[in-house]
Amino acid sequence: MAARYLIIVSRFNDTITKSLLSGAQDTLQEAGVESNHVDTLWVPGAFELATVAAQAARSKTYAAIICLGAVIRGDTPHFDLVAGQAAAGLQRVGIDTGVPVIFGVITTDTVEQALTRSGIKGGNKGVDAAQSALSMVKTMGRLAELARR
Repeated sequence: MAARYLIIVSRFNDTITKSLLSGAQDTLQEAGVESNHVDTLWVPGAFELATVAAQAARSKTYAAIICLGAVIRGDTPHFDLVAGQAAAGLQRVGIDTGVPVIFGVITTDTVEQALTRSGIKGGNKGVDAAQSALSMVKTMGRLAELARR
């Protein structure tokens, strides 16, 4: 059975996250993943990514979950709280469930940096996240083979 992927995307800073999503989708397609094996869900912000990723991982439906978001530093400590908790939450989901959960949340000091990292003005971290997901699915498959020996 072909691997299925879930892409969870934050609506906050959606000009940036839409570009990340496009990069991730294009990368999966270029790798031969059929579009009917890729599901996409939107959440309000980066903080909510872990909740949906946890539910999806527990469903055992997806070989990998790609989480995309953009957290841009402002004049308040909100950035530090959201970025750190999003990273920790997504890491915990992956460790607890054994499903690769890819952290494709860009964290920048400025909007300009976010535009550069999202493919609008430069490289696209959504591409990197999808490449990581493809690699982890392959690695987890190899690990399963080794465990059966």
